[in-house]
Amino acid sequence: MKKLALVIAAATLAVAGCDRGSDKPEVLETEVATTADNASADAAAAPAPAAAGTQSASTGTSGADAKAFLDSAQERLEKMAEEVSHASWVASTYINMDSQYTEALAVERYTALAVELAQEAAKFDGADLDPETRRMLTMLKQGLVFPAPKDPKLTAELAQIGSKLQGMYGAGKYCPDQKAAEQEGEGSAETEGKCYTLTEMGQIMANSRDPKQLKDLWVGWRKVAPPMKPLYERQVEIGNAGANELGYDNLSVMWRSKYDMPADTFAADMDNQWNKVKPLYEALHCHVRAKLNEHYGDEVAPATGKIPAHLLGNMWAQEWGNIYDIVKDDDMQAPYDLTQLVVDSGMSEKDMVKTGETFFTSLGFKPLPETFWERSQFVQPRDRDVVCHASAWDLDGKDDIRIKMCINKTGEDLITVHHELGHNFYQRIYSDQPFLYKEGANDGFHEAVGDTIALSITPKYLKQIGLMDEIPGEDKDLGYLMQQALDKIAFLPFGLLVDKWRWQVFNGEVQPGDYNKAWWKLREEYQGIQAPVARSEANFDPGAKYHIPGNTPYARYFLARIQQFQFHRALCEAAGETGPLHRCSIFKNEAAGKKLRNMLAMGASKPWPDAMEALTGQRELDASAIVDYFQPLMVYLQEQNKDRECGW
Repeated sequence: MKKLALVIAAATLAVAGCDRGSDKPEVLETEVATTADNASADAAAAPAPAAAGTQSASTGTSGADAKAFLDSAQERLEKMAEEVSHASWVASTYINMDSQYTEALAVERYTALAVELAQEAAKFDGADLDPETRRMLTMLKQGLVFPAPKDPKLTAELAQIGSKLQGMYGAGKYCPDQKAAEQEGEGSAETEGKCYTLTEMGQIMANSRDPKQLKDLWVGWRKVAPPMKPLYERQVEIGNAGANELGYDNLSVMWRSKYDMPADTFAADMDNQWNKVKPLYEALHCHVRAKLNEHYGDEVAPATGKIPAHLLGNMWAQEWGNIYDIVKDDDMQAPYDLTQLVVDSGMSEKDMVKTGETFFTSLGFKPLPETFWERSQFVQPRDRDVVCHASAWDLDGKDDIRIKMCINKTGEDLITVHHELGHNFYQRIYSDQPFLYKEGANDGFHEAVGDTIALSITPKYLKQIGLMDEIPGEDKDLGYLMQQALDKIAFLPFGLLVDKWRWQVFNGEVQPGDYNKAWWKLREEYQGIQAPVARSEANFDPGAKYHIPGNTPYARYFLARIQQFQFHRALCEAAGETGPLHRCSIFKNEAAGKKLRNMLAMGASKPWPDAMEALTGQRELDASAIVDYFQPLMVYLQEQNKDRECGW
């Protein structure tokens, strides 16, 4: 079960998956169990802590009172969180009116309790408390993603909106109008009467090189979003009122106050990290645009300016690995085709999960419980609508851990499986912590752990598990790095802008009448992409991305892209690896496994810099590891781009 993370649309005991570009690896998510005594105005203004039990002259409360309150609060939350998690699991794996109704009721009750306890926690703001008690009270106040106001009617409304948005996204399909498509010169007889799920559209976007078809699907999926806009607008209004009652100016301040630093400092640090890796992204963008122009021609893919969003192999243009075949040079040989290796191996979807489990047990983790295999969803059922969005679930805070995926036999999904299991093993190893500490050191940590493991899916590892006969020579490394960059580096600006848009919405900088305009302004500025057709406020394109209707904070994914390379570098050093970072795998390494397990077992019991230091020896984010990892590719891109007009 998750801690306070109520993502209101789907209560949360699910931890997001990596958000690899299919809206499979993303999720229902957990909210951060952050620390940040000084992150909110309340915490920052709190007096210096006194010994536990010291009476506060101003409030009449004591450290003993606060501890008793926290014990009771955690017990009540843990019990109700388990109820919510089961209701949310059913709502995600059996989408219908009844499951959404049941989930909404459970979320409503949990939200009401969480709001009640957050309000009570605020009563201790003036008390002299020891640091840990103060920290747990702050976490209690910050636990909700969309906090409801005290008004029970608004609590109920917020829960209902969240469940509706989740259901609208999960049940979304695109059914082309054949006659209209033919009149526009698009579509074919093959599409007549055919409705596409998001999973099916994602597969076509990944493999099709027909720009008309790609544009049709790109536009078609976004028809799911406009009905969400009035619900989302109302949700923001209620959520802001709830945040205000907890002492925050708005949800933007509240969301940014969960990272052990003031809200504005956190936003500035995000920008600082982006600026360190921006030159690499710009070089990649320039090269990809040139290759798309060579493939499609000026009419479809201009040689200068912004890249049309539908050509990048992904419904949201957030990761570009699916167009590697277009981007690579003729003499750039990929070291291997992971999808082909998976298919040739004959492994089933369950076998793919077993393979991922073996990685973790090789590092000293306990095997997954039998209930994991009995209760997880590995494939998309044929008889009902489900949320295929990949996620890792902890339903009882102990051993009832699961993943929910619609696994395809692809290299991407093999990586996603390893990522999701990273969440599960993290959840399980901190299960002995108090309820409020059953969480990652910050929300980026939970994502980074899974991604760190995925970085060890190298040729060395694939040979060790029998998917490859020989490890390709270093002359093939450039192709491998290009594949990695098309996902890891291409994602960075998208990972940054999703919450930038929400922060602007939450603080009123962007009004509902400009939702879509502001979305595309950020996408054009940071990603250098553009919509393939004209967009207006009749559209609500943010709603076509799971994390907006699913209310999953997104900054975690950007942080994870930075942190995972820090973690990977530290674990490779612990493993005694001396070669290039991109060739390192920690599979079967006891020293690296011990270091990883020790950090994960901390959960959220310490501020995230303490956890970072325990694993890496550093207390700050450091993008140098990602720059180092891709340095050979940067040299190559600079050479390729020397006669091109880069930028947009």
